[in-house]
Amino acid sequence: MAFLIRTIDFTAAGREIVRDRVLDQASLAIGRAAENDIHLPDLAVEQHHARIDVQGDGTLKVTSLGTLGFALDGRAVADGTIDPRTGGEIALGAARLAVARESDGTIAITIRQVAPEEGKGDALRGFQLASVLPSKRAMSWVFAAAILVMLLMVPVTSHLLRTPAKPDPTGKTEGAVLLDSAWSAGELSLKHHSLEDNCESCHVAAFESVKDETCLSCHKGIGEHADRPRLATGMPALSAGDAIQWKIAEGLGKEGPLGCVSCHSEHEGPVRQKAGGEAFCSDCHKDLPARLKDTQLTGAHDFGKAHPQFRPAYYASFGAAKPVRAAAGAKPVERSGLKFPHDVHMNARGGAARMAVSLKQYGKPLECKDCHSPSPDKAGFKPVQMEQACESCHSLAAGGIGKLRHGSLKHLAEDLARISTGPRSFDSGRERPGRLGSASPYRADFGRPVRAYIGISNALSAGGVCTECHLPTTGPTGQADLMPVNLPDRFLTSGYFNHEAHKKEECTDCHAADTSKAASDLLIPDLKSCRDCHLGATAVKTKKIVPSDCAMCHAYHVPAGQWSPKGPEPHYVPKPLAPPKYKPEATKTVVAAIRGSASK
Repeated sequence: MAFLIRTIDFTAAGREIVRDRVLDQASLAIGRAAENDIHLPDLAVEQHHARIDVQGDGTLKVTSLGTLGFALDGRAVADGTIDPRTGGEIALGAARLAVARESDGTIAITIRQVAPEEGKGDALRGFQLASVLPSKRAMSWVFAAAILVMLLMVPVTSHLLRTPAKPDPTGKTEGAVLLDSAWSAGELSLKHHSLEDNCESCHVAAFESVKDETCLSCHKGIGEHADRPRLATGMPALSAGDAIQWKIAEGLGKEGPLGCVSCHSEHEGPVRQKAGGEAFCSDCHKDLPARLKDTQLTGAHDFGKAHPQFRPAYYASFGAAKPVRAAAGAKPVERSGLKFPHDVHMNARGGAARMAVSLKQYGKPLECKDCHSPSPDKAGFKPVQMEQACESCHSLAAGGIGKLRHGSLKHLAEDLARISTGPRSFDSGRERPGRLGSASPYRADFGRPVRAYIGISNALSAGGVCTECHLPTTGPTGQADLMPVNLPDRFLTSGYFNHEAHKKEECTDCHAADTSKAASDLLIPDLKSCRDCHLGATAVKTKKIVPSDCAMCHAYHVPAGQWSPKGPEPHYVPKPLAPPKYKPEATKTVVAAIRGSASK
C-alpha cells in the first residue's frame, strides 16, 4: 500500500510551500522523534504518539502509542478507524492530518499546522472589559507615575523635612520617613528586628551606605580585631578588579573594605549574624608574617593542616602577679603553689580510692567530677573549694573546737590560739578531798601542752597539716608562711573551648591526669589530641571527624565572645573596654594604604 505524505508550510511572507513524498509500506508511525515516518516537532506530541495501519478491508486503523491520545474528526479518542473513501482528520497538537484517497488509489495524508483557538478572541472581544478601558500603554504610564510619586518622591520629601532620628535599639521610636518600608530589601536580623519601623536610625543619609559611626553609636563596647592601620598592613593586596569596585563604592559613600558593612550584611531575614568562614580568616593569616614583620603570630589557614601549637597561659613562677603564655613547642611547668598528685587520687586501687569507697559521700573510687564541678554556663568549671572537694578526706578537725578554718592565715592563727588556751582536763573518777571537794569529780589539767606540737609554725612548716597540700615558704619578716595559690581563670586566652559540647568524652581522653605525678604538670591537651576529631572546614564529616572552621574557637572582635547560635557564652565575655574612637581621616588613611598595596 502506498501513502502520499503532503506537508503544507508557510513562509514568513505567507507564501504556501507544499512538499510531497511517497512511502510504499503498510503502516506509518507518527510522533516527535525524528525516526517516525511522520515527524511532528511539537512538544504537545509524544515521542511515539500514534500508528496508522492498513486493514484487510482497505480501511485505516489509527492507534495511540502513548497516553495522550488524539482527536479524530473532532472527538478525543485513543484509537479509531478511517475509511479513505469518505476521508477523516487526525489532530495531534497544532498539526492536522487530513486523510483521503486519490484517484489512482493512493492514500494521501495532508499535514497542515494551525494556530490553536484561532479567531476565538475576536468573537469575545466585544464582551470584555478591555474594550472600554484605556490602552495598556496609557495605563502603564499612569501606574509608573503613581509608583514614582508614592514610593520615591514621598519618601524623599519626608526624609528632607524630618527631624533627624537617633538610633533606638529598643524599638520605641517610630520612623519619620513615609512609605520607607516599601524600599526594604528584606527583614532585619534578630538583633536588629526592633529597628524595622525606624529605617533612618541606621540609614542616616539618603542613598548612602550605613557608616561605622552609626553602628558604633549602639555597639559601644565592641572592640577591634586590631588597630585600623595595622589591619590595613596585614591585609593582602586587593586584586585590580576589587580595587576598581571599591573605588566605585567609595564614590557612592561606602566606607573602605575595613568598614562594618563590608562584613556585616543586613536584610538577610530574621536570623542570627553568621560567623565568617575559614577563608575570611585565612586570607590574612595564612601569610600574615610576610606582611607584618614584627608579629609574633605564625601563619595559619586550616586547623587540620596549618595551625600553630597551643600556647596556654600559666604561672611560671611562685607568687607571680600575672600569668604568661607558653612558648611554642615548650613544656611549661606550672608554679601554682599546690602539691597535688593526680595519679594518686585517680588510682582505682590506691589508698585514696579505698578511703573514698568507705565514705558515704563517694562510695566508689574518685573521679574527675568529684572535685571539678561545671560552671553555670556548662562551658567551664567552678574553682575547686577545699571544703567541698578535699575536706571529706583531708580533715581539719581540731580538738573540741570543731575544725580549723581554711583559706586565711589569720583565721588559722586564731583557731590555733583557741586550742592552746582551752581547758586540758583529765577526769580521774575520784572525788576531790577536803571541804572544798563538795563531792565533785576530781579534774586536773594533765593534758600535753598543745602549743608545742600544733602551733602555727609547726602547722605551716614541712610536715605540718597545711603542707599536705601547700608549699611552705618564709614571709618577709622570717615567719612561716605558704606559697600563694596561683591558677589562671582561663588557660587558652586566645581561643574558646566548651566542655559541655564534649560531655560524652572521658576527661582522660584529653587530659593525662591519671598519669600526672605532680601539680606542676600543665594538663592542657596539645594540638595533636584535638586533631583526632577536629579537622579543617573542608574536611569530610564522619561519625568521628568534625569539620572545624576558625570561628568555632576564635572571635574576630576583641573583646568578644565566640560566635554561636545563642550568642556569646557569658563566661567568655571579658570586661568591656572603652569604645574605640574612629575618625574619618583614619579611615581614609587605611583605604589609601590598601589601594597603594593593590597597585604594586
